[in-house]
Amino acid sequence: MNDSRVLLVDDEEELRRSSAQALELAGFRVDTFASAEHALELIGFSFPGVVISDIRMPGMDGMTFLQRIREIDAEVPVILVTGHGDVQLAVRAMREGAYDFVEKPFTAQALAGTIRRALDWRGLVLENRRLRAVAGKRDDIEHRLPGRSQVMVDLRYRVRAIGASDADTLIIGDTGVGKEVVARALHDLSSRASGPFIAINCAALPENLIESELFGHEPGAFPGAMRPRYGKFEHGRGGTILLDEIGSMPFDLQAKFLRVLQERVITRLGSNETVPLDVRFIATSKVDLEREVAAGRFRADLLYRLNVATLRVPPLSQRRSDIPLLFMQLVRESAARYGRGEIEVSPSLASEMAARDWPGNVRELRNAAERLVLGLDVERDEVLPPADTQRLADKVAAFEKSVIASALAAHGGALKPVYETLGISRKTLYEKMQKFGLDKRALTDEP
Repeated sequence: MNDSRVLLVDDEEELRRSSAQALELAGFRVDTFASAEHALELIGFSFPGVVISDIRMPGMDGMTFLQRIREIDAEVPVILVTGHGDVQLAVRAMREGAYDFVEKPFTAQALAGTIRRALDWRGLVLENRRLRAVAGKRDDIEHRLPGRSQVMVDLRYRVRAIGASDADTLIIGDTGVGKEVVARALHDLSSRASGPFIAINCAALPENLIESELFGHEPGAFPGAMRPRYGKFEHGRGGTILLDEIGSMPFDLQAKFLRVLQERVITRLGSNETVPLDVRFIATSKVDLEREVAAGRFRADLLYRLNVATLRVPPLSQRRSDIPLLFMQLVRESAARYGRGEIEVSPSLASEMAARDWPGNVRELRNAAERLVLGLDVERDEVLPPADTQRLADKVAAFEKSVIASALAAHGGALKPVYETLGISRKTLYEKMQKFGLDKRALTDEP
C-alpha cells in the first residue's frame, strides 16, 4: 500500500505534533487534525489507510467518530487513544468495531506496530474487493446501491461510467433515496478518491456567512474577521465538493458560483487575487430544477453548466421488488452495528415491507430495520424464533419459504426466472407456493 496514509486526530496540539513526528520517522505518511469533522471528509470506501483518534475530544468525540466512519465503511481500521480511566470505554469501542486501542502514555514503537498490522489488514480488504469486482461478483457499488430491479441495474451502470470521469454531476431524487450515497460512490470511483469529500448543505448555511463559508476571507473583510480563513471550496482542492440541495442556494450567490464552475477559480472575501480550484462538483436536488428555472428561482445558465451528467435515483415506489432484500440487508447491517445476533426476517414480514408505502424511502426503511433490531414497533412473532427452539424440519421449511419468497420479490412475481434460478420445476414451485401460502401478488407491486 504505497499510497497508504495515517489520519491522526487529537485536540491536544503538543501530543498531536509529537506523535506525528514519531510516526513520520517510522516511515508513515501522516495527516493531522484537531477535530474529527475535517478528518471525516477524507474517508471513503476506498480509503487506503488507518485512523487514530483520541476518545475524549470537544465536538465530535472518538466514539461518535467511530460510528460515523463505520457508516461510510465498516472495514476502515480505527485505533482509539485512551487515558487510564477510559479503558472500559475503549473495550466497548472494540465491541462496536474499533480495530484496537492504545492507552496513554504509549510508545511510538508500540503504536507503529499496531498501525502496520492495521494497514496490512486494510490492504487485504481493498485487494479482496478489487478481485471480487474483477471476477464479476457483487462489488462495492452493488453493496452500496443494492437492488435487482432494472432501474437500479441502470443506475449502477451509469454510476460506474460517470464515476470514472471528472465530469460535474447533478443527482436528482426524492428525500431519503440515497443521493449522498450515490455522490460518495462517484467520488470513490474517481481519481480523486484519496482527496477530500466535502459535503455542503446549501439549505443549512447561514445566509449572512454563506460567502465566507464557501469562498473564505482575508483579515478585515468584515467585522470579526481577525485572521485569514480557507473556505470550503478551497478546502476541497484535489477532491470532490457535494452541494446538497443546490436549489436552496440564494439566487444572488448562484451567479458567483457559476463563475467558479466555468473558470475553476475563487476570490476570497476582502481580496482581489484569484485562487485556482482543482475540484469536482456534484450537486443534488429533490426538486425539479427546470421548474425552479421557470419560476425564476434558479438560474438557467447555472443549470445548463452544472448538468454535464445527470443521475436520477429512483424512489422505493418505483422498485418495490427490491424492498424485501433491501430490508434484509438493512436488518443485517443494523444488527452488526448494535452488536446483536443474526435476526432472520420472516417471509410474511418481508412481503409486508414490500406492500407498504415508504414516503421517506431508504432512510425510512432503514429506521424500520433498526426498530426491528432494537425490538421496537414490530411484533416479535414476525421474526423467526431462535434456531435452537426449532425442530430440523421447521428450520428447513422456514428457510425454504424465505428463499422462495425472496426470489419471487426479486423477480417481481415472474415465475419462470424463479424456478430456473432455484433449479426446480414449475410444478414443484407451484406446490411449494401452495404449501407455504405464498401469493406472488402480495410480494410485488402488482394490483
